[in-house]
Amino acid sequence: MDWLQEAEKRRESIITELRQLLAIPSVLSEETAPDAPFGKEVKRALDWFLAKGEEKGFEAKNVADVAGHLEIGTGEELLGILGHVDVVPVGDGWTKEPFGGEIENGKLYGRGAIDDKGPTIAAWAALNIVKEAGFEFSKRVRLIIGTDEESGFRCVDRYFETEEMPTIAFAPDADFPIINAEKGIAGLRLSKNIWEMPDELISFVSGKRTNMVPDLAEAVVEGGLSDWQQAFETFCTKHSVSGSAEKQGEGVKLLLSGKSAHAMEPDHGINAGILLALFLKDHLTGDGQEFTEFISANFYQDSRGRNLGLAFRDDISGDTTFNAGIFRFERNETATVEISMRYSITYPFEEQVKKVGLLGYELTVESNSPPHHVDENDPFIKTLQKAYERQTGEKADLLAIGGGTYARVLDKGVAFGMLFPGEKDVAHQADEFVDIDNLIKATAIYAEAIYELACKK
Repeated sequence: MDWLQEAEKRRESIITELRQLLAIPSVLSEETAPDAPFGKEVKRALDWFLAKGEEKGFEAKNVADVAGHLEIGTGEELLGILGHVDVVPVGDGWTKEPFGGEIENGKLYGRGAIDDKGPTIAAWAALNIVKEAGFEFSKRVRLIIGTDEESGFRCVDRYFETEEMPTIAFAPDADFPIINAEKGIAGLRLSKNIWEMPDELISFVSGKRTNMVPDLAEAVVEGGLSDWQQAFETFCTKHSVSGSAEKQGEGVKLLLSGKSAHAMEPDHGINAGILLALFLKDHLTGDGQEFTEFISANFYQDSRGRNLGLAFRDDISGDTTFNAGIFRFERNETATVEISMRYSITYPFEEQVKKVGLLGYELTVESNSPPHHVDENDPFIKTLQKAYERQTGEKADLLAIGGGTYARVLDKGVAFGMLFPGEKDVAHQADEFVDIDNLIKATAIYAEAIYELACKK
């Protein structure tokens, strides 16, 4: 069967459904309800998918209003496909409407277009191609839809409390060809009480989530506008970032804009918090100076933990990385830095983190998700490789990532697309988009993979 031809036939319907899903601003929210624990818009996105499945004749199930699945086929074994409909906050710097689904030069723009609404729609369309072709299934196939992938995987944790673990599964939420190794992900918190050492820093705030490089930082300092403005403007020009200084009460508010990126590779972004600290360390005294010096010394131009004494790499998964994603300082109260650590497959985590103890900061491990790895010789991996190679004509090399996909919660699961080699990764960035031709190509790859893994020949 010509899977790409079948995907092309559905190009317009795939675009239409993706635009409908993108229009739902499904960001984690405090505006919850008993049936919407992660926010009403997140729940609306889940409901949208389950309703689509019922319309197409799939068995749809809502699991505790945090996840759901669409199932088809028969058999003892279960093939899982795991996507998510929640998205990270919009952030600054957009030139397109974040939830508008604008199309320009073959690209469809919107928050979630590539992470992960676009890939989930591609898998959904692929499943329908196989279903409508009339093939007989040898396994049951479930499209499992999560709603909290960006904020801690609570959705799938709850889902698998009551639902069956797939025999094999893939998550269309990362890169092609195939990711069979995912680094461990730990949330670290460095904190220190402020002991009222006189200084000029009143407050410092940057970042909302550790899984994003913060693109905005704000500090309130004592003094007049003339004391700060010229030096700050000179610093921003030197580092090619935008910033502003404005009077606020008896002090001055400094704002610095960086560039957001995914925490799995902090060097793809410009960390506004680190840069603002770099500026302030030479203009402060006391606790404020110590706080900003601590940030600068340990994180400026160092996303690999060298200065923290935690650097490590292995051949399976490469470097361990550190994204300082949240900074908070309140004068006479506390100073904190929260970090997303993405550690290598063979990293001796428990042994290494005990080494950290810097300038009186206390280290707390807030969370820790161990690494995940599926052997390269597994028949499941070989089948996915063949599907990718037939549809692209390219070799299906195996990859390791620092990002966390749903694959890590599975007994045997991998991340499978849909960002193609050489494509720019715009997940979590302003003007996020999906290339429409690649969306169609991914649909064909997923259709062939589903057929090969779950249908009688």
